[in-house]
Amino acid sequence: MSATVPAPRTDTGKRYVGRVGQKELYRVTEAMRLLSLSRSVVYNQIRTGRLRSVKEGSTRLIPADAIADYIALLEAEAEASR
Repeated sequence: MSATVPAPRTDTGKRYVGRVGQKELYRVTEAMRLLSLSRSVVYNQIRTGRLRSVKEGSTRLIPADAIADYIALLEAEAEASR
């Protein structure tokens, strides 16, 4: 799986990661690849509330919109630090 450039969503104004038809939930390993982050960093971001996730049984999943929100958060923090 390769990461693609986030594109604007027409329905909410939020951004999403992936192509049209991509899945809505990503396993942690897939989110790691999309965000170019290590496993420990992803779990740290989840623990601190910066990256939302859900659980289905024992599987931790990250919604596509949570990935987009996290990217927007990083962009806002970068802009604020300028």
